[in-house]
Amino acid sequence: MTLTTPPQDTTFTEPAPSALLLLGRGVDLASERGVECVGSLPAASDPDLVERAHAARAALGDRAFVLGHHYQRDEVIDLADVTGDSFKLAREAAARPEAEFIVFCGVHFMAESADILTSDAQQVVLPDLAAGCSMADMAAIDQVEDAWDVLVEAGVAEDTVPVTYMNSTAAIKAFTGRHGGTVCTSSNAHVALRWAFDKVGGVEGTGKVLFMPDQHLGRNTAVNQLGLSLDDCVVFDPRRPNGGLTAQQLKDARMILWRGHCSVHGRFSERNVTDIRAAVPGVHVLVHPECKHEVVTAADMVGSTEYIIQALAAAEPGSSWAIGTELNLVRRLARAHADKQVHYLDSTVCFCSTMNRIDLPHLVWTLESLVAGRVVNRIVVDADDAHWARVALDQMLALPGYGA
Repeated sequence: MTLTTPPQDTTFTEPAPSALLLLGRGVDLASERGVECVGSLPAASDPDLVERAHAARAALGDRAFVLGHHYQRDEVIDLADVTGDSFKLAREAAARPEAEFIVFCGVHFMAESADILTSDAQQVVLPDLAAGCSMADMAAIDQVEDAWDVLVEAGVAEDTVPVTYMNSTAAIKAFTGRHGGTVCTSSNAHVALRWAFDKVGGVEGTGKVLFMPDQHLGRNTAVNQLGLSLDDCVVFDPRRPNGGLTAQQLKDARMILWRGHCSVHGRFSERNVTDIRAAVPGVHVLVHPECKHEVVTAADMVGSTEYIIQALAAAEPGSSWAIGTELNLVRRLARAHADKQVHYLDSTVCFCSTMNRIDLPHLVWTLESLVAGRVVNRIVVDADDAHWARVALDQMLALPGYGA
């Protein structure tokens, strides 16, 4: 069967007032997600709903603390007390012990982290329980426990340290804590991996890391920052017997990568980089490390969400940038830096669909319910999982030169 790629728009006309390029409404069957993505979100909510949101927020006062992840839509960000990436927001919540309610405008695993880090007197609320994370959902706890059994059978478990990305469930973080591992963010993954390898003989030794759930962040960090080779990496597919790997492959590997990825960052391709360079001479390509290895290799700069924000802030006026990360953030950066040309790297536009479930109607319902004395959609992590997840998170905080 031959798959045809839809024709690409090469006119590169940028609509005012934003310098952001929105190319499309197309189907990219070569992407990891392989789905059709719309080029725009629904219109902002009506003014009456905006007014109700602000009224409820004012009524709650210091009793509530509203967190807004960078990938949220603007009408939600406008109501947030603080914005940031997932772990920064969880720590911000923990630093506000006077706040009775933590309203987390993000996705489920983020709210879990906030519940783990905040006190028992605080209640964490997620405005829409359907706001999950496709990457986090790619590593279920029973699958991970079965995978560990495979490593035991292959005789490599004792020489393997688990490291889980922050974008994972509390149960996976707890598994990592129970097995002597740590959590990492996209900004400190190299430090976490080096620490893990040091526990089993160092990067130059024969020990291994089981990295979950994003194979791309693990591979990019191991190869580009620690000097391992692509041949040192194998992908464990939980849907196949023994992960699709032989015992010898597991013994020879240094990085055992979980078969997971981000549905947004996994869409970017090396062709996107080639096309943007041809269309915009001198463009700086800046991508998130959750992108595929060939995209990261082709880019000029690679970094976390906070790194991307800081890089745009420090960029020279008049410079051109193509950003490979979630579109809400890219749009916001384009508006904030009108003196620079900011382009979206992909040729078709795709928002993080689960993150965008947190819309103004859900947020208003949540805030008004709290005003009325009803706590809705509370996120509570099992006590044992919370303990061991906290062990893994505390280990991350103890890493040398930690920066969230």
